[in-house]
Amino acid sequence: MHWRPWRRARPVWCRPHSCRHSGSVAALVRAQVAGRRWRRVHPGVCATFTGPMPDLARVWAAVLYADEHAVASHQTTQWMLRLHDDLPPRVTVSVPPGQRPRSRPGVMIRQSRQLETKRHPAPTPPQTTVEDTVLGLVDDAPTDRRVIDVVLRACQHRRTTASRLQAAAAARTRLRWRALLLNLVHEAGEGIATPLERCYVRDVEQAHGLPPGLRNQPEGRRGNRRYRDVRYRRWKLVVELDGRAAHPEDEREFDNLRDNEVAERRERTCATAGALSPARPAASAGSSASCSGRVAGPAGPFVAGQDALSTRIRHHRR
Repeated sequence: MHWRPWRRARPVWCRPHSCRHSGSVAALVRAQVAGRRWRRVHPGVCATFTGPMPDLARVWAAVLYADEHAVASHQTTQWMLRLHDDLPPRVTVSVPPGQRPRSRPGVMIRQSRQLETKRHPAPTPPQTTVEDTVLGLVDDAPTDRRVIDVVLRACQHRRTTASRLQAAAAARTRLRWRALLLNLVHEAGEGIATPLERCYVRDVEQAHGLPPGLRNQPEGRRGNRRYRDVRYRRWKLVVELDGRAAHPEDEREFDNLRDNEVAERRERTCATAGALSPARPAASAGSSASCSGRVAGPAGPFVAGQDALSTRIRHHRR
């Protein structure tokens, strides 16, 4: 027998290529399955346990079914990197050119050139590197919003860096959304971490001629680090952009604790709320200008960006 286990708990067994026609192995598998101690997952792949398949076991089973050189890729690797909450219904696996096992329910097989260079040397199950995973998702992205979310999320969670993504993109001769990707890499290098922050830069700072601020710079001692979204040192002003995705209503107390730290230091706080829309002035603009007394662009009051994103823009004057 040839064992290729799912290491953390329940193993997954794969019949090796050299034993595909071994009668003894086939008889053993049939006996285990008939006794309901094992279960067939894919041709040549059995789970040595019964009951529901855990997500990681599903990935192992798909990789073992595809090919001995196969690796998990695209949305599957995105889930393994914890850049997505749920494993997709179909596990995506990449194989070298010329070796194309059939896709089946729950498994999507894709061919990939130079797969050995894209293979991550350490993690299990085998998977593509972070940079190749991000670029693969960018290639498949149907809209620019999807590209923005994938690239900024990977940098925000510190799975990769802007310089690594730029080097990986330069090594590819063909790449969709290249111009947008390089623009996002540049913005991520300047500290932009979320689509909401990018929206603020484009629709507030740049649109109204505001001076560029410092973004997501670490403050405080080790163990009590704070990362302010935007800080304008000249005006001693801090801007916090709190979208619903990262700041849901049931976690409002954490935002209140953060604001209490400002009050304890006898700093002035001005809190406003508004939905960001490129065509609609937000009330936070005039409020922030009145709080700072100085920060106002030549084009007039703030206009905040992106529809359907409700935020609170809080300005702390030091």
